[in-house]
Amino acid sequence: MVRGVRNLAVAAGVAALTAAVQVGSFAAQGHHGDRRGFGRGFGGRALAELDLTADQQEQVRAVRERHRTELQQVGDRLRAAHQAHGQAVEKLPVDEGLIRSTSQSLSEAQADMSVLRARIHSEIWTVLTPEQQKKAQELKAQRDARMKERRERRQR
Repeated sequence: MVRGVRNLAVAAGVAALTAAVQVGSFAAQGHHGDRRGFGRGFGGRALAELDLTADQQEQVRAVRERHRTELQQVGDRLRAAHQAHGQAVEKLPVDEGLIRSTSQSLSEAQADMSVLRARIHSEIWTVLTPEQQKKAQELKAQRDARMKERRERRQR
């Protein structure tokens, strides 16, 4: 159970950090970039499918640049919190107080990353036209449906 929660926490943190970094990578490339896509948020395939203008690409790049240092700091803190938590869970004898305190630190770092991702998402959203926003919502709905289908297949 703890391992599953820990793995989920790592996956969420990595996805968040990857999403934020990919936004900048896409904009910096000045084209559709890597079409593989990734987790939640804007980036890769999602932005490529929205056909951003050169001006919009520059604005997205500027958003990334404004948040570069903060993303790095929060990402570093998230990785350190995850590592400390993993060590606490594996420590023998079990130290419940240490596990709880490192869980709290990990939770706070995850929350900070989520808030930062939301701010970046919001800033990028304002760059999009209403048509691009609608298409982004449609792409998200399609991605969510595919993910749900995959989960259901794995459960069978």
